[in-house]
Amino acid sequence: MKFISASELRKIYDVYGHFYSIEYPCGNRVDCRSVLEIITKTSCLEDFNSLSDHKPDCIFIMMNPGSSSPKVDVDNYIASSKIKNLKVSYVPTKPDTTQYQVMRIMEIKKWDHIRVLNLSDLRNPKSGEFYSKFTEVESYSDGHIHSLFSNLRTNELEAKMNMKKGASVVCAWGVSDDLNPLISRCLAQIEYNCNIVGLKKKGTENKYYHPLPTLQKDKQDWIEKMSKLLK
Repeated sequence: MKFISASELRKIYDVYGHFYSIEYPCGNRVDCRSVLEIITKTSCLEDFNSLSDHKPDCIFIMMNPGSSSPKVDVDNYIASSKIKNLKVSYVPTKPDTTQYQVMRIMEIKKWDHIRVLNLSDLRNPKSGEFYSKFTEVESYSDGHIHSLFSNLRTNELEAKMNMKKGASVVCAWGVSDDLNPLISRCLAQIEYNCNIVGLKKKGTENKYYHPLPTLQKDKQDWIEKMSKLLK
């Protein structure tokens, strides 16, 4: 199975994300991304903001937004008390190496559209720092709203989980026990309504391998195993 380069993938797919920041009553502000859409260039959407209304071929749920970033300046703030009013406004987005792995699955499956959600919307590319940050944020009043799977964001979640008939939800958030509170919150919202698949770590109930292992051979191995799982 050919390992497609990032430069080739950029010729095939466009990426759009919704970036925003939450302002908490304590005065702290955190940068977030609520959703990422990967779509083939041949889809030729007249308005990429209509992506919210499209049903994707598959949804991936991963840990947090990582290092992908908007290609344009974004000045989009919302008070934590207004989170139910959060509106999606997409901007062109620079993908990171994890998203290229998702594109490789799309190319194998010949899918046109993938939606990426995360256990947490908090933007932080370093796992160790992310664990500390989400723990800190959850100590704030309404701190848990950094997660799409918060009970205060159920309407938003329902809209984002709208998929094509028979589509799967790929869980790929990693195997760290530090994620247990976020994983439990997520599964409480989705596990009875979705066809969940993922490369589960042996001996665990809810730990699914992330698409981007350290070694190159393991990256290819993840792609091959996941593509077979999705048949």
